[in-house]
Amino acid sequence: MPNKKQKPTIYDIARASGASPSTVSSVLNGTWKSRRISEDTAKRIQQIAASRGYSANLQARGLRKAKSGLVGMILPVHDNRFFSSISQSFEANARERGLCPVIASTLRDPQEEIRTVETLISYAVEALFIVGATDPEALSRVCRAANVPFLFVDLPGPDAPSVVSDNYHGAQVLTQTILSEMPASVTGKRARPYFIGGTADDYATSRRIEAFRRTATDTLGQVHDEQIIACGYAPGRAAREIRDLCDRLGGLPAGLFVNSLTAFEGVLGHFVTLPGDAFDETAIGCYDYDPFGAFLQFPVHMVRQNSDALITTAFEQFDTGDFSPRMIEIKPDLIAPRTIYRGRFVEFG
Repeated sequence: MPNKKQKPTIYDIARASGASPSTVSSVLNGTWKSRRISEDTAKRIQQIAASRGYSANLQARGLRKAKSGLVGMILPVHDNRFFSSISQSFEANARERGLCPVIASTLRDPQEEIRTVETLISYAVEALFIVGATDPEALSRVCRAANVPFLFVDLPGPDAPSVVSDNYHGAQVLTQTILSEMPASVTGKRARPYFIGGTADDYATSRRIEAFRRTATDTLGQVHDEQIIACGYAPGRAAREIRDLCDRLGGLPAGLFVNSLTAFEGVLGHFVTLPGDAFDETAIGCYDYDPFGAFLQFPVHMVRQNSDALITTAFEQFDTGDFSPRMIEIKPDLIAPRTIYRGRFVEFG
């Protein structure tokens, strides 16, 4: 008996009917006759889909037969400055082309990613922009089966263009900056730079860790495993990790690389408990950007991923109609302490 709490996918129907996912997709979007699929096969697939509650996809409009004027984008969350900037740029680029943008968050849930993509496809979007996907391979299969053009942004994926930040370059520049400002007066384990935040198997984090290790090794010698604290993105976890690190070292390290703004929020949760002079012998950088960082009591170097360039470049690929797989890297910006980034959507009186 199907799970009523989880909407079935074309792959569930394919398994139940014994047909391929592409055959199921053609039947459900009404193009099965042009592919010479038998009427008996079509009826069997339609009956299985209806019995499993696949009504939304049965309403799909002859994909690629007519222009809907819709362009879709999924992203992990909205409550993040980077992803909200992505959304803003996506809307601007879509409207410049006379398209109507449709944006949905998937809460970093791979099953929700598939459900959302299938829903957008059912509304005949002309293309899908997939941002920060948890399971890019699965989404690629869904889009290819429905014959919908798609692109990956922020994290790479298969079978389509991927427009991503040059994470290695950004981390290399930030690490070099931190190392150049680390005070020589600090000794022992506190004299080492430390990396905190993110997960080591995540593409962006793995590239940043690689750059941090290599850059620090070239300057100071061996980087020990204890200097890499890949504790995820949750602020609470980052707060506990930086507190424990300070306890082990007897104070803040001479250099601290924080891997994301959410992890930085957690780090700040511990920093507010420290006296002002605790920051006199440390250099701090964050691989993320928020203008409020300019008002902190201590200087912090920030790397701002160029969200507008990421989306604009992805739309330029969309304009060409060439959706062949390739990787396009966009260099991020290093924002110096006590400065505010002024970009396309920022106006000052």
